[in-house]
Amino acid sequence: MDPAHWTDPSFLQPARDWVDEQLAGLGLSVTGEVEQTHVTKWSTVLRVPTATGPVWLKATEDSLKHEAGVTAFVAARRPADVPPLLAADLGRGWMLMADAGRRLTEVLPEDGSLDRWLPVLRTVAEIQLACEDAVDELLALGVPDLRLATLAEAYDRLAHELDLEPRFRAATSYVQELCDRLAGFGIRETLQHDDLHDGQVYVHGDRQLVMDWGDACVSHPFFTLSVTLEGVIAWGLDDEEDSIDTGPFRDAYLEPYAAAYPDLTRTDLLGAVDAALRLGWACRFVNGYVPGDDPGPRLRMFLDGRA
Repeated sequence: MDPAHWTDPSFLQPARDWVDEQLAGLGLSVTGEVEQTHVTKWSTVLRVPTATGPVWLKATEDSLKHEAGVTAFVAARRPADVPPLLAADLGRGWMLMADAGRRLTEVLPEDGSLDRWLPVLRTVAEIQLACEDAVDELLALGVPDLRLATLAEAYDRLAHELDLEPRFRAATSYVQELCDRLAGFGIRETLQHDDLHDGQVYVHGDRQLVMDWGDACVSHPFFTLSVTLEGVIAWGLDDEEDSIDTGPFRDAYLEPYAAAYPDLTRTDLLGAVDAALRLGWACRFVNGYVPGDDPGPRLRMFLDGRA
């Protein structure tokens, strides 16, 4: 979508009217200037001041409008783990949310530590476990289907459409091998965030809130760890690759899974993580590809473990 769409009155006026209507239902009204704080080709965000503090409207383009439905779904099951959702228009992909606090990316340097990631990763695992029985509902919301049974075919199709270099096109068999290996552990597929970094987590009081579910898909839950562990945490606060031992963060994520799957040994869980870390980058390539992007870094992470 042309980013200019978001700044055009044809979007802004209906959006403002909808916000006013939702706020009136909550006994609130706009008390100052509405700011458009974020504009990209796929979404925009408006900051709306009210007497009780700012609220936020997020609108997404059609291919991502399932984000509103996913956010509402997660809020219903895990209300303490996502920003308070005040209203949603699922047909238009609009969400009105209470203020979520500050981004984790702003707070971590002040802490001088990555320790806030430990409860975040436990929370994400708990969200995923809470959604295991809702795959059909999530797919009905429009969440992309990248389960293990479909991933190799999707990878092969995109790799050939983009005419990638031979080693990437030839990697379909490796994708399938990892899918088969991962399936053998019997961990149920569920909602998977697929882009969990420190700009997607907000600190609100003593809570860390997970948001921005627009890149979510239905796939293996452990794929979440590819971006979070290897793409973010391993680089530390000083942006130095492999400067942090990700083991404690991996283990924090695995704690709820160890409790939910008592028949799996620690060796099993670590084996599943090893396969998922590589395969998660293949999933991210398929799910996150935007025409014009360079897929090389994700694919090198997949095959080589380094971008």
